Amino acid sequence: MEHERTASLFRNGRNQAIRIPKEFEFEGTEVTVRKEGTRLIIEPALTKHPFIAFLEGLEPLNESLPEIDDLPPKDRELF
Repeated sequence: MEHERTASLFRNGRNQAIRIPKEFEFEGTEVTVRKEGTRLIIEPALTKHPFIAFLEGLEPLNESLPEIDDLPPKDRELF
């Protein structure tokens, strides 16, 4: 573990809260909280869905696409 400190727990209304030491502060206004066994994991909230972030990280394709004739639709009887 890189850093470890004891932090204070307190009540905020009906919720339990923790005072996060300055060196562990998160940017933004939201975090994701989950419990794994006896551990409480606090992580920065994702601003984008992971799949969207993955797609945005891909390089554009440098392939040409075939030309397609953009013809008007054929007249046809509907009923």
